Amino acid sequence: MRYLFVHQNFPGQFLHLLRHLAAQEQHDLLFVTENRPNTLPGVRKVVHGLPQPPAKNTHRDARDFELAMIRADGVARAANSIKSLGFMPDIIIGHHGWGELLSLQDVWPQTPLLGYHEYYYHETGLDVGFDPEFPLEPSELARVRAKNAVNLLALTNPGHGFTPTHFQHSTYPAWSRDNIDVLHEGVNLDVCAPNPKLRSRTVSLGGYRIDPAEKLVTFVVRDLEPYRGFHIMMRALPRILAARPDARVILVGGDLVSYGARPKQGTWRQKMLDEMEGKLDMSRVHFTGRVTYETYVKILQRSDVHIYLTYPFVASWSLREAMSTGCALVGSDTAPVREFLTHRKTGLLAPFLEPDRVADAALTLLEDDALNKRLRRAARTWAEKNLAMPDYIAGYEALIKKVIAAGP
Repeated sequence: MRYLFVHQNFPGQFLHLLRHLAAQEQHDLLFVTENRPNTLPGVRKVVHGLPQPPAKNTHRDARDFELAMIRADGVARAANSIKSLGFMPDIIIGHHGWGELLSLQDVWPQTPLLGYHEYYYHETGLDVGFDPEFPLEPSELARVRAKNAVNLLALTNPGHGFTPTHFQHSTYPAWSRDNIDVLHEGVNLDVCAPNPKLRSRTVSLGGYRIDPAEKLVTFVVRDLEPYRGFHIMMRALPRILAARPDARVILVGGDLVSYGARPKQGTWRQKMLDEMEGKLDMSRVHFTGRVTYETYVKILQRSDVHIYLTYPFVASWSLREAMSTGCALVGSDTAPVREFLTHRKTGLLAPFLEPDRVADAALTLLEDDALNKRLRRAARTWAEKNLAMPDYIAGYEALIKKVIAAGP
């Protein structure tokens, strides 16, 4: 088959499917993307030009949409070049988030399109207004609505959609959900596997030595920011460190902002360090920045308690991988986390907005070895049942066949 993939950051959410298809050595795999250094054997990249920034006089709430249409134009130009060379895809698979798929129906009107729907924004009830520490000004509500401009075009353009969780599916308008399948993402269970031997010897993780007698509390995000509960984690630490002198904490994440607003100045990490000055034993609190995937997996494998927090928003891949690794998990009691963790069955849930409750849950797992071990085994078992990569790929292939059979 001839596949055309589209995502501004190659390979995006399509890494595992691409590896599977390439290994079959019977498909023509083209991927339209912006200029990124990543490569995959068996996948040909077609680079389209980087979008120009929106004009300075563009309304602030329309800038994301203008940028999306610029991207759509760039992808359409690349697609027309591919078409002129004789390439006719059997299916187009891409991510709707950045607008890149919006004009491909004009290039290949007879080609079925399968689009990844990530999240539909709401003015209330989900991430917006969830955290009272960061209230939204009424003047910002128009911006929230405008963020769905690409979403709405994607939902009304030709094509079929999919999304990885029931929570994400529920964020979309009721009239659109029949055209969006839930396809649960998988994890490499062999790579993200328990390794209890790491607790029996001294290990170096992100440049820090952890001894066998020490308890390791871990927190992993792409960037240290409120959407992923970094401020809550920092406020939970004094209670954890005071109660457990044998505990060390590793926090993985960069200083950029992936979701939500930037602080008025500096970084969220520095802002929280300033707030917690004098309250933390910094000899036991370690910031690694971003780390290699190998180091990240080892951190999860060595973890005695892993804390995962998020607004009612898209759940991170790290939650799935922490379960697969058999972490003893404390998760925020928010809808996306409850889809994975069940309180006292596969982890402990604590209210996102209550740092003391998060700390108490972590201390419970540090002090109750029997509960810790039981929840570790249960998390791994749940992952084996629900996150196995072969099941994910099989579901993907079934969805692709369904979309092709339905036609454009």
